[in-house]
Amino acid sequence: MAALPAIMKTTAARLSALYLVLFAACAVVLVIYVSSLSARMLTAQTQDAIVEEVSDLARAYQRAGLPGLVRLVEIRARQPGANLYLIADPNGLILSGNVESIQPGALDEPGWTERPFFYRRYGERGAMRSDSDHTAVAQVIRLPNQMILLVGRDLGEPEQFRRVIRRALAAALGMMGLGALLIWFFVGRHALRRIDSVSEASRQIMGGDLSRRLPVTGAGDEFDRLSENLNAMLDRIAALNEGLKQVSANIAHDLKTPLTRLRNRAEAALNGNAGPAAAREALEQTIAESDQLIRTFNAILMISRLEAGYSAESTAQVDLAAIVADVVELYEPVAEQMGVDLRAQATETVQVEGNRELIGQALSNIVDNAMKYSAGFGDKPSVVVFLRWEAQAVRLGVRDNGPGIPEEDRERATERFVRLEASRSQPGSGLGLSLAKAVMTFHGGRLELSGEGGGLTVAMVFPTGKNG
Repeated sequence: MAALPAIMKTTAARLSALYLVLFAACAVVLVIYVSSLSARMLTAQTQDAIVEEVSDLARAYQRAGLPGLVRLVEIRARQPGANLYLIADPNGLILSGNVESIQPGALDEPGWTERPFFYRRYGERGAMRSDSDHTAVAQVIRLPNQMILLVGRDLGEPEQFRRVIRRALAAALGMMGLGALLIWFFVGRHALRRIDSVSEASRQIMGGDLSRRLPVTGAGDEFDRLSENLNAMLDRIAALNEGLKQVSANIAHDLKTPLTRLRNRAEAALNGNAGPAAAREALEQTIAESDQLIRTFNAILMISRLEAGYSAESTAQVDLAAIVADVVELYEPVAEQMGVDLRAQATETVQVEGNRELIGQALSNIVDNAMKYSAGFGDKPSVVVFLRWEAQAVRLGVRDNGPGIPEEDRERATERFVRLEASRSQPGSGLGLSLAKAVMTFHGGRLELSGEGGGLTVAMVFPTGKNG
């Protein structure tokens, strides 16, 4: 029984109890209404039958007088299921009929009896109003000779109907209560066990066991759906924690070197006997290193905001062809110095919903990487920026003929601080593709890396919801 209060603390049990009480109340009201209406209908039918009987007896009295009335009463009184018939003298002494005794005062006033009265049939003994008495309604008529005629009908059928309805209602309420207790006992106890298992798993997770997951029974009910969603959330949290660990390790590894250079350069400038020119050069190099560190941290913050969905960047209709033209124009002088053939294949105006600055920054990072790794590789290094429609999407990409990236490393290349070049002779922080991927996540698109036919193709795919 101690489990019952615990069950009643659950919302499902409270709703079940509320529905049970509401249904029981509605059933009681409905049964009372139906039984009362049925009893009134039976009483009305009884009164109509009595009125018809009185009319027949009145016609018999008019035709044959009192003897004819007495004979007809005696005949009808002996029929099976007969009504109540009684002929009494002016003092109420019963002379004929099928009633042996009647409640005092029932014959005093002519017309319909104000309320049901008690009567006793022939052969019944005992005091009036005992369990053997019957109740009836009747019409009392005073004959011209002051004799009294009573025609009535027993109320046993309506009363029996009421008793049947009450017993049925009591049985229905009892079965509902028993069913509710059984449901609470079996279903509620099972629900409590599942809640306890979820609570235990939650305590272990809060205790530090992040590998623990909430139990899923496979029933597909609300508990399973809740556990599956929470498990998916825990998987996401675990992935984010793992990513945080990797980022922390990468930051410690990739930023340690420039910070060490900054310190060594400053220490050399302070301890050395170099002139003002050498000190100025050391400060300029320190500022340049500091700017690169600031850019790295800004990129990390931007990626974190975009991946978490907290970016306040606004979106509008932007022309991707115009962005391509601006980026190519910006990098043309650098490409010429590096000996890279930089071209654009984007003549058609293509508009998407997005943020111009974010898209431009992502495209700039991709173009910069393509130029950096294709320069000096082969006889004619080239970088092509293309823009084209596809089914339900727009593809903005950069294709180079450099060394490319092995297929098994392409997914890892979009992670933060990942630089596939083992020597790390090329400048950079390893955040370019990671930032581009975060920008595409912000725009509801995706970043694709491919390398069919040599080189590397990095494409930003924007969803449009229509065919090009």
